[in-house]
Amino acid sequence: MKITIIGTGYVGLVTGACLAELGNDVLCLDLDANKVAILNNGGIPIHEPGLDVIVAANRANGRLKFTTDVAASVAHGDIQFIAVGTPPDEDGSADLQYVLAAAKNIGKYMQGFKVVIDKSTVPVGTAEKVSKVIAAELSQRNAKECSFSVVSNPEFLKEGAAVEDFMRPDRIVIGSDNDAVGLHAKALVKQLYTPFNRNRERTYWMDVRSAEFTKYAANAMLATRISFMNELANLADCVGVDIEAVRHGIGSDPRIGHSFLYAGCGYGGSCFPKDVQALERTAREYDQDLLILRAVESVNDNQKQVLGKKIIARFGENLAGHHFALWGLAFKPNTDDMRAASSRVLLRELLSRGATISVHDPVAMDEARRVLALDFADQPEQLARITYVSNPMDATNKADALLIVTEWKAYRSPDFSQLKSQLKNPIIFDGRNLFDPQDMTDLGIEYHGIGRSVLTQAK
Repeated sequence: MKITIIGTGYVGLVTGACLAELGNDVLCLDLDANKVAILNNGGIPIHEPGLDVIVAANRANGRLKFTTDVAASVAHGDIQFIAVGTPPDEDGSADLQYVLAAAKNIGKYMQGFKVVIDKSTVPVGTAEKVSKVIAAELSQRNAKECSFSVVSNPEFLKEGAAVEDFMRPDRIVIGSDNDAVGLHAKALVKQLYTPFNRNRERTYWMDVRSAEFTKYAANAMLATRISFMNELANLADCVGVDIEAVRHGIGSDPRIGHSFLYAGCGYGGSCFPKDVQALERTAREYDQDLLILRAVESVNDNQKQVLGKKIIARFGENLAGHHFALWGLAFKPNTDDMRAASSRVLLRELLSRGATISVHDPVAMDEARRVLALDFADQPEQLARITYVSNPMDATNKADALLIVTEWKAYRSPDFSQLKSQLKNPIIFDGRNLFDPQDMTDLGIEYHGIGRSVLTQAK
């Protein structure tokens, strides 16, 4: 099938590459000429494991192409995926300007029938807005021979596992209309996704608005589980409870399960923070107050400060003269994404108190340099107290303590003897609970986790 992907960001590039891998003829459009040049020259503008291999293979066999030509992209695909960004607006709502601009271009250049698929994460009612924009363009052209149907097909991709998620999805949610044009679109979309359903049916068909809502509901539920466990972890620290033992205890209940119950120093990324805010904004438009989601957001904002508070409680309010090693900058492992990363909050807190910090991340170093330069643009003297090192152990040399913010696998089994010898004080502040408190105590390491102070309380 001939497919057009509008937007070569995280969702668009993964979607285009994976659909090409299944034999489709895919043309990806992006108005950023530099990004298209990188892709056409064999590069990848984002870090996603396995994506570079798929992109390279399908570029080589001609099934995956990249362009800045809007008219050519509209002409190419019978199915047009809109996969552009929907950043949060000032009021927390999703900014649809790029989605509607893509719709306008489709209406301006289309000839004949098109299936327009909203792949971007968009609020309820967006498909109707997209339809109106396309219809207005067709009316202006008097293009009576053209027809279209807008379908909602939200993505459920995890950064760091997006290729696997796309190629082996646990569900495919599709919202479509049931009129004659909608049924024709449904048939084409069903054909497109047939390869994913050979083992078992993974497609969930519903109306368009319900599909749009499903994406927000899914991310809001996951964010809620994280904030719930983080709030319990903070209480566990007060009463001498091991939150990891609690996690196993409640996770064994099949009604609850083990996923997304890990206590830590807060969630980040582009999805959870943005989508929780957008859903709250939608609720306010209908005079509804989502009390739980407001709490989820508030708990997460506070959780990003917990590690800093533990460090201050141990070393004092004034951190001038103290040097720390920080492992992990990206908001989660297997990505270089620094959006809403907990590391940024911790760095600002420690640097504002005079500390110096050596930092390491397996893949996010370049992105961190770019983002932190913006964060500290008005405080260059604080930015200058960050040192970037290429080896995690190098960061610990003569540091007062090790701070762990991202749970990269490379950090799970360090040489603790070397770690103790290099640290000025054998202290670890573990924002992701990578290590067992008893093991650390046996090794002579002072250990501060999240919700794991049971041993400290016992003393």
